[in-house]
Amino acid sequence: QVQLVESGGGSVQAGGSLRLSCAASGRSFNGYIMGWFRQAPGKEREFVASITWSGGSTAYVDSVKGRFAVSRDNAKRTVYLQMNSLKPEDTAVYYCACRSVFQRDYDYWGQGTQVTVSS
Repeated sequence: QVQLVESGGGSVQAGGSLRLSCAASGRSFNGYIMGWFRQAPGKEREFVASITWSGGSTAYVDSVKGRFAVSRDNAKRTVYLQMNSLKPEDTAVYYCACRSVFQRDYDYWGQGTQVTVSS
């Protein structure tokens, strides 16, 4: 059974940095895309970034380009989201998710980790 466990959230002042981790287990993730999403209070969940497990191709939402970086360590079966130059509008619960490259929807989700950025 696939399990995704996020960690690394917390509170930081604007301009600061945090690194989120997502420990993945339960299957081989070759041929999978690992994604990061976030949901702020009163807002819909939005895509933040993704990385292919095998080739390391990445994608980002425009609002985080140049500030966030997604990476993975295949040996540790962990995906990271390095977040720099954080802004108050980055405040949200951040979720790790995964899907097969052949699927459109993400079908496995972590429990989420809170990120709070104060001005």
